[in-house]
Amino acid sequence: RGGYLVLTPEEWVRRHVIEYLVGWCGVELQRIVTEYPVLLNGQPQRADIVVVSRDGSPLMLIECKAADVKISQTVLDQAVRYNSVVGAQYIMLTNGMGVHCFERDANGMYHRLNALPQL
Repeated sequence: RGGYLVLTPEEWVRRHVIEYLVGWCGVELQRIVTEYPVLLNGQPQRADIVVVSRDGSPLMLIECKAADVKISQTVLDQAVRYNSVVGAQYIMLTNGMGVHCFERDANGMYHRLNALPQL
């Protein structure tokens, strides 16, 4: 990101997610945007990671939490709010200990996936 960052527990998870996406899933690094800007109700927010398609449109929004933070409905609600602006087809939630993936259907409803989708 062009500077030094404090390695917080959440940043540790974010770095490992990026490594997984690049190293194991084959996602090109230039398709991974960290701290993706989101204007929500007039307030600037940031999605932790957004993976974009080859044409640059958002494909997956990823919300990273520290390992001691439980992935809960509150975390999903936060990601869904961000995604109401971003418009990605997929949401991934992780605390580095577990991963939950969801796909948005044509009606805007989210359904849990059993595996990470092909990106």
